[in-house]
Amino acid sequence: MTVASIELNLRGAQRDEVLRELVDKIPAIVRRPESRQTLLRALQEREQLCSTGIGDGIALPHARNALVGLVDQTVIVFGRHPAGIPFGAIDDVPARLFFLLVAPTVNQHLQVLARLSRLLRDPKLRQNLLRAERPDKVIALIREAEATF
Repeated sequence: MTVASIELNLRGAQRDEVLRELVDKIPAIVRRPESRQTLLRALQEREQLCSTGIGDGIALPHARNALVGLVDQTVIVFGRHPAGIPFGAIDDVPARLFFLLVAPTVNQHLQVLARLSRLLRDPKLRQNLLRAERPDKVIALIREAEATF
């Protein structure tokens, strides 16, 4: 994750709008319109199959079937929505924290997804991410949380 891949003020009012905003934070994909559309379509299909809203105001949009060839290395985009949007989580809590994951291999995809899921179980980390005022603070919070694992 880089400062450029963080959006602290997502504006979309619906799931697909937020997915577009998150995808647009991946420069390598935005410069390739066909790849951008492939990823967006795969993310939307994944959400129709089963929501990636995991509860506690968190969504982890990802699409395993769209990974091969789209990116050379794992990309994580963090987004935060001020009010939250319905994302189909089992607890019906609107998602405010988003982590879009795109990885070049299924193995990397699963490893990062598992690690993110473990980190985000920490209510203190979630609260700190909601309050972070700058992208570099988001990165520092996540690195600090990873160091405790």
